[in-house]
Amino acid sequence: MKHISSGDILRNNIINKTALGIKTQKYIDEGQLVPDEIMVDLILNEVKNLNTNFLLDGFPRTKNQAIILNDRTAIDVAINLVVPFDIIIKRIENRWIHVPSGRVYNVDFNAPKIPGIDDITGDKLVQREDDKPIAVHRRLEIYSKTLGPVLEYYKTKGVLEEFHGTTTDEIWPMIYNYLQHHITPISQDLKQ
Repeated sequence: MKHISSGDILRNNIINKTALGIKTQKYIDEGQLVPDEIMVDLILNEVKNLNTNFLLDGFPRTKNQAIILNDRTAIDVAINLVVPFDIIIKRIENRWIHVPSGRVYNVDFNAPKIPGIDDITGDKLVQREDDKPIAVHRRLEIYSKTLGPVLEYYKTKGVLEEFHGTTTDEIWPMIYNYLQHHITPISQDLKQ
């Protein structure tokens, strides 16, 4: 199973200064969602040549994206992680990134050995613009407004599954167990 993160796809395009990356930078910096047309094109470009199951992380975020995606590829399961917003805010605001590798640290539960420094390379860590408090709150407001119609769409399709919790250690075993019994084959590396 291939994990495809819409956020990673966007960030890679921004880092590489692609035309699409330059176009999306302003939306991300302002904590806004990237327009549907751009997101759908990015995601479909990633999945079009896959011969395996895939897991879309952070996509779709609007009902329009869900409809377009459903028209172009089969969706077996839509997973919604139900996590209290205060937990999400705290995690995101305390997240620091090693940009070249994508390594993620959190000062509360996965802190670097030396604050602000990557454990492996010694490079400085950065906090993404969209992880700063104002942008996080703006993103969550938008997310709250757009999530309901997406969930309702997948619920009517009969593919929505929801998992409640506050930590990865709590939620991931439930998701993995569900996927093991509903999607075949699940590769062993997905356990990590």
